[in-house]
Amino acid sequence: MSSVRTEKEATTTLDDALKPVKTRDADGEQVVRAIKSLTEDAPAAETIDGFHLVIDALKLNDIDTIFGLPGIPITDLTRMAQAEGLRVISFRHEQHAGNAAAAAGFLTQKPGICLTVSAPGFLNGLTALANATTNCFPMILISGSSEREIVDLQQGDYEEMDQLAIAKPLCKAAFRVLHAEDIGVGIARAIRAALSGRPGGVYLDLPAKLFAQTMDAAAGKKSLIKVVDPAPRQIPAPDAVKRALDLLKGAKRPLILLGKGAAYAQADADIRAFVEKTGIPYLPMSMAKGLLPDTHVQSAAAARSYVLQEADVVLLVGARLNWLLSHGKGKTWAQEKGAKQFIQIDIAPTEIDSNVAIEAPVIGDIGSCVAALLAGIDAKWAKPPAEWTGAIAERKDKNLSKMAVTLAARPSPMNFHSALSVIRDQVKARPDAIVVNEGANTLDFARSIVDMYEPRKRLDVGTWGIMGIGMGFSVAAAVVTGKPVIAIEGDSAFGFSGMEVETICRYNLPICVIVFNNNGVYRGTDVNASGTPDVAPTVFVKNARYDKLMEAFGGVGVHATTADELQKALAEAVASGRPTLINAVIDETAGTESGRITSLNPSTAKKK
Repeated sequence: MSSVRTEKEATTTLDDALKPVKTRDADGEQVVRAIKSLTEDAPAAETIDGFHLVIDALKLNDIDTIFGLPGIPITDLTRMAQAEGLRVISFRHEQHAGNAAAAAGFLTQKPGICLTVSAPGFLNGLTALANATTNCFPMILISGSSEREIVDLQQGDYEEMDQLAIAKPLCKAAFRVLHAEDIGVGIARAIRAALSGRPGGVYLDLPAKLFAQTMDAAAGKKSLIKVVDPAPRQIPAPDAVKRALDLLKGAKRPLILLGKGAAYAQADADIRAFVEKTGIPYLPMSMAKGLLPDTHVQSAAAARSYVLQEADVVLLVGARLNWLLSHGKGKTWAQEKGAKQFIQIDIAPTEIDSNVAIEAPVIGDIGSCVAALLAGIDAKWAKPPAEWTGAIAERKDKNLSKMAVTLAARPSPMNFHSALSVIRDQVKARPDAIVVNEGANTLDFARSIVDMYEPRKRLDVGTWGIMGIGMGFSVAAAVVTGKPVIAIEGDSAFGFSGMEVETICRYNLPICVIVFNNNGVYRGTDVNASGTPDVAPTVFVKNARYDKLMEAFGGVGVHATTADELQKALAEAVASGRPTLINAVIDETAGTESGRITSLNPSTAKKK
């Protein structure tokens, strides 16, 4: 590395060089020669460009992976990032790269980075950014963009778009960096915004001209910021903790409801200790499954409807009373029997009372709040009445026995239950495997059939219920954990991101994709009522061979028509770690319209 001389050193050297000129009359040529000899010998100051400032800022903040898609103006940025030691996972579509970044954020508590080109590429990544924000996953979408002076005058630049204005309503924060010396500040602000308070998505706009800007290397290094404590603990107020504990003490039918926020918090030991010390039954939302094993004696998952209706006091840990929980009211909660009393742990005070009254809000980060509640549980704590826990156990046993009979059946062709029973057994044998799940019926049945045993081992469509997360989430899970991934996909859901099996093969990731193929959306039996040759809107090509798609890129493709064939293929895939796609043929009559959310599908009021 070249040294950079100080201003004093440079002045002294210049004075020495000009001494002969100053002590006698000299013509201009002597002056020119003296100055020329000085400047030719002087080492040039080292500089750094915008490309490397972005890379160095990410590395300084322990970001080691970028998910994205190269193109103008960020192609060289991906090359340089890889050369500088960052892992760059390149996708076939920006939305799936964005989904990968979001899942990485959820799994690691570091903002996942998605890098896209301008305009159309940015828009492709925007769906994932909005989904990450809705799900409270920390993610940063970094997009190249056209030049501001042309965009602002609407003069028609290449892929001209005011990306910052478009992104703002769909994420936690949005920033634009125009000068190289501000890159460190921009990335630091993006990281802090993504992680602090309720996590979410952040947009960072980097115009093309920024990357080629240069500045003094030493000054550039000083301009970078390592973010300190981006998600500081927020300790709950003691009176809020006492109020919550007093309400729990007086409950006759208490229930703990765990949301994916509880899983994200990584306060696993305290959450488990609190559940077990209080003896209160708990109900996990789908991505909170595994915080305690689904087979735990206090799990009320097999009696979900009963406990939601009958509980008198409900403690929400990282869960929101949104549509997934019927907004805390209505038939789901047996509101006709009287309102429930809710205790809610949330880092955002604005979430409280969003749908129903919250009697005991506990505001703070989940780890601190659960630790404070746990500290208030002593040996004198009274466990819930046996009448309540016994009633739950009775219904659990009845429902589980009934389900066991259904899962043991081996119909031909397979149905959702018989196929998922195979996956259930494999996950039990490999509890460290990560399950990714999307679809309609495929999602609904898998949630209740496939037990999870470890935290953060289940990723699915989450709060938005968005299709297309499958391959992006799977790639992220494999990349950031190194664990085997089992992607349980409805055939319709798989279609949103199926081309990413090439990405899976390219990086040789330990992912087994299982496509539940019943020839259509919901099922393959719908009929075109018009009588024209077109198939119904919900029907796909009959007997499609999705396994051939994986084979085309060098992975393993398997066509499974029986539970035994599925079991063999899945076990081999998990053991080998090779990219595998199993085309699991399901009875096309299996499945129901819209799965468990049929009620959200409007029906015509017209009478014939």
